[in-house]
Amino acid sequence: MQPEITLSIEAVAPGDVAALYNLLRASNLPIDGLSAHLTDTLVAKANEQVVGSAALERYGHSALLRSVAVAEPWRGTGLGRQLVESAFDLARRQRVQRLYLLTETAAEWFPRFGFVPVERSAVDPAVRQSVEFASACPDSAQAMLLTFAPTDN
Repeated sequence: MQPEITLSIEAVAPGDVAALYNLLRASNLPIDGLSAHLTDTLVAKANEQVVGSAALERYGHSALLRSVAVAEPWRGTGLGRQLVESAFDLARRQRVQRLYLLTETAAEWFPRFGFVPVERSAVDPAVRQSVEFASACPDSAQAMLLTFAPTDN
């Protein structure tokens, strides 16, 4: 008989930060600049172990979705979708109107949520000043945008 797994998505706790960073490194995602945005970082935990993440960097009514990662054994289970949808809920509560992201590997995955490719020059200037845009992600990363309807806020 398999042991029961308790899965939760919650705000990152101080004791989870090292495991979060290890997950991001294992997923080849940058951690640069994330420490300033831990209050808007979510983690998925399976039996208290960090197995996924998603974070927001807020800049007024715009935000950057970053650090979306799922540990290898959990990929393909729908956990990534749950994390992104939880990040959307957080963004809506914070009245974000434009949600951007950069990706090198998931440009085909994010359109299912309504993201569309945009030129980096079209990204909100405040978001372009983030560590993620300015230095952590290469210029080859695809910028994408999701606009929330005013009624969503």
